[in-house]
Amino acid sequence: MCSRQELANAIRVLSIDAIQEANSGHPGAPMGMADIAEVLWRSFLKYNPNNPYWDNRDRVILSNGHASMLLYSVLHLTGYDISIDDLKNFRKLYSKTPGHPEIDSTPGVEITTGPLGQGLASAVGMAIAEKILASYFNRPKYNIVDHYTWVFAGDGCLMEGISHEACSLAGTWKLGKLILMYDNNKISIDGNVCDWFNDDTEKRFQSYNWHVINNVDGHNSNAILNAMNCAKNITDKPSIIIFNTTIGFGSPNKSGTAEVHGSPLGIQEIILTKKKLNWKYPPFYIPDEIYHHWNFCKIGKKIEDKWNVLFSKYKIDYPKLSNEYIRRMSGLLPSNWSDKILKLINNNNINNKSIATRQSSQNILEYFGKILPELLGGSADLAPSNLTMWSGSISINKKQSGNYIHYGVREFGMTSIANGISQHGGFIPYTATFLVFLDYAKNAVRMSSLMKIRQIMLYTHDSIGLGEDGPTHQPIEQLSHLRSIPNMSVWRPSDNLETIIAWKFAIERYQGPTALVLSRQNLSQLSRNKVVINNIIRGGYILNDFGKNIDIILISTGSEVQLTLLAARKIHDLGYGVRVVSMPSTDVFDHQDSNYKLSVLPDNIKKRIVIEASHSNFWYKYVGFDGKIIGIDKFGESAPAIDLFEKFGFTVDNIIKIAKQLLE
Repeated sequence: MCSRQELANAIRVLSIDAIQEANSGHPGAPMGMADIAEVLWRSFLKYNPNNPYWDNRDRVILSNGHASMLLYSVLHLTGYDISIDDLKNFRKLYSKTPGHPEIDSTPGVEITTGPLGQGLASAVGMAIAEKILASYFNRPKYNIVDHYTWVFAGDGCLMEGISHEACSLAGTWKLGKLILMYDNNKISIDGNVCDWFNDDTEKRFQSYNWHVINNVDGHNSNAILNAMNCAKNITDKPSIIIFNTTIGFGSPNKSGTAEVHGSPLGIQEIILTKKKLNWKYPPFYIPDEIYHHWNFCKIGKKIEDKWNVLFSKYKIDYPKLSNEYIRRMSGLLPSNWSDKILKLINNNNINNKSIATRQSSQNILEYFGKILPELLGGSADLAPSNLTMWSGSISINKKQSGNYIHYGVREFGMTSIANGISQHGGFIPYTATFLVFLDYAKNAVRMSSLMKIRQIMLYTHDSIGLGEDGPTHQPIEQLSHLRSIPNMSVWRPSDNLETIIAWKFAIERYQGPTALVLSRQNLSQLSRNKVVINNIIRGGYILNDFGKNIDIILISTGSEVQLTLLAARKIHDLGYGVRVVSMPSTDVFDHQDSNYKLSVLPDNIKKRIVIEASHSNFWYKYVGFDGKIIGIDKFGESAPAIDLFEKFGFTVDNIIKIAKQLLE
């Protein structure tokens, strides 16, 4: 019979062996958290290694993702498709065991982690997703949605500002099925944290309305067991268990020091560590008896089978609900989606009324909200400005579930929480703030793109067009930032129809986030024939040709398109052929076939001008050395929008002047 200590030591030795083999990694945290992991996976979790993505599994998030070997070792021991060879390939190219957990690489990893604090924030998203889905689908005797979200986090996660944003919301929402396991080892890369992290963590989380279980010995299995039982019995608030641990537990010379945080132990220290742990086996060898006690495949199958029986009965008693649950958890759109979106496009008749694209977006939400119950919206305290609520919006709070989240002024937390909501399944989250505040959320946006998560990010007040608020609120470089992020699709529509198409694209996109960049100021509606309308979805298209022989191409986006059209007509009156290209999404256009791209931007027409009220550097790939860019390469000014557009050269006269210079 194996002791709990022996089972935990299996995690420790696999971790230090794999890190030594890679000559790279972080052994300290896996060694320190091994006892906690052993109790959690063997005594509490509901999961099935045979089916890592079973809907009703408990979710475990490793927010301190540098401790990845802890997770890989446990996944291997419990029976996931992670072999000893995979552990030997830790941190090697194309392995299932990358340096930090990644959802596309490793079965059993719930979300990609590494940037500290974001795993914790995304776990809050998973917990709120579970709570909302349960309120929608569960019925008496049918707890179809009923699972916990467990989070490992270290000192670094709690130091990061995002932990304050997300944990404050978790307490406000009373997420009783969220349990945070804090590895309080007091060591970071720079050494003992007492000189730079001296918070009273217990009081901090109590102020967030969390249940706090303090001073738990993280190396005492009975203490760990009791603390986790206590946390599970708290239903009206999230729980944090503060585990006191020793980083690098078991290492005779390096435990409790920063030296063990981010470097392999070394061969001699591994020998001494295994001797202290009474581990007598060679590297990467686990005795059959230990495997037997760890393997969870049979138990996991029984747990899932029991749920499947319950769901089969649920399907009989609640056929419509069960079909809707299956559809949403599969990420599929309603069967009538195509007809509904086609009807919206064909009925794009707003009597040529000038409206801001943020208003167009809200009108579209009013339409989509009635046919897509999976839309879960939110704004960082800017709902009246972002226009993210519709008539069916129900605000989520501690007393009620709903479909709209008031995130407060928490752009970073909002975006990362939405990543967790999306990754949980059952929802298409959309978030919103001013474009200039993208900087607050940037790393969560990057993680969304890295994971190819389906999230819709609304960024309004997209240019100097917002006017008097001045340079602190006028985004200049943000569009270039967004467009440079791999897997991110960016749309800056010019009117109501382009906004509809942008929303359609975002809803139908499964392989990454979509940013919709929207205007504050009203924009005129543009006329198009059916062929032109069908080309909008291709990201860039010929909006209008003035003349049969084209001498110059004007490329524009968003609010500047209507200005560009006015200038094009006058340039044509001067005797030149002018093409106006609207390019609401450069990344989508770049992915079109060569023939289409050349039909829009022929190689033989070198004279080109880009007109966009953002940083000019991005656009050189479209105009080359022979073209010109009317952009903004300095911060804005505080003044009415009309004055700012004139000051920065966004006028018909200036476009004509530059066109003449090129043409003559």
